[in-house]
Amino acid sequence: MMRIYTRTGDNGFTSIHGRIRVPKTDIRIEANGTLDELNVVVGTIRTYLSETHPFQSLLYGIQVNLMSVMSLVATKSEMRGDNPNQLDDIVTPIERAIDSISAECTPSDSFILPGGTPMACMMHQARVLARKAERRLWRLNECDAVDHTILQYVNRLSDLFFLMARHELQFGNVKEEVWRRFGYKTKLKSK
Repeated sequence: MMRIYTRTGDNGFTSIHGRIRVPKTDIRIEANGTLDELNVVVGTIRTYLSETHPFQSLLYGIQVNLMSVMSLVATKSEMRGDNPNQLDDIVTPIERAIDSISAECTPSDSFILPGGTPMACMMHQARVLARKAERRLWRLNECDAVDHTILQYVNRLSDLFFLMARHELQFGNVKEEVWRRFGYKTKLKSK
């Protein structure tokens, strides 16, 4: 029987790509931990959607891409070419999905409160985890260059999950709760 525990992390260190040992508090581990949290929330969302839901394949693709992203984040920049998990164009499909979902929703003129339905809340949870992961990735980028595609991708994911939450409410006939209108748009209209 194969054991799940290795005992190699008991002293506060873990391995990254290339069998390099780093502290568990390393920003690379923080970034990957946050991406992993995001992947779990995306998987949770998928379990609540029917197999034929239009977001199902999009979310599956995001989970697969996040696994490759995590592999690359766990690889120092000088070794990245040796990592078998290379990325194709993962940003354009997300931008297309954003444009498509945005076209189906009414334009937003206000800051909205996360809520309305459990599904919309989970989508907002994915949104904030994507933002948190993006901050961690930019912090890692200060120490070791992160592939620009990864930075773009994670940034777009937060926009996508925001729109998915709005879509969930609008197509579920649930009213969005407004915190306040966008101030800059109000000022532009009054000029």
